Amino acid sequence: WKIDRNLNNYHACGIRLPNDDCFIDCIEANRQLLEGRPQCFHHGDFHIGNMLIQNNGQLAVIDINRLDYGDPYEEFNRMIWNASASTVFADGLIRGYFSKQAIPVDFFPMMALYICSNLLGGLSWAIGYGKKEVAIIIEQSHLLRKWYANFETSIPCWYNA
Repeated sequence: WKIDRNLNNYHACGIRLPNDDCFIDCIEANRQLLEGRPQCFHHGDFHIGNMLIQNNGQLAVIDINRLDYGDPYEEFNRMIWNASASTVFADGLIRGYFSKQAIPVDFFPMMALYICSNLLGGLSWAIGYGKKEVAIIIEQSHLLRKWYANFETSIPCWYNA
């Protein structure tokens, strides 16, 4: 599991995020939701930094070097980049993904699980790129705790239900 790899990398990296127990608890509380999930190919690094508007107005998604196979909801694991740039954009990504269908009850807990896993795994990645990248991950941890009220809720405060 990618989640186990991310947790192991986090525990081995030597740096702890403030109040990291809320991220780890979120992961552990929602792991059971992964059972029986559909699997598909996905981009693997889907966020606003990898999207371009072409001259013809069409959206282009770049940087497909992390293409892999997994749960379709895993594509939302980098939602912090989208919501940091624009909560309206992030909200629209979720609504657009589900089109006119009701959002399944397991979606938001699973998105939170994937975001937490990616955050923890991202810290060990950031160490290799220097203090500035580590500081970004630490700041993201503060944002996530704010958006999710220390993970007392699985729906981020910026989502307009």
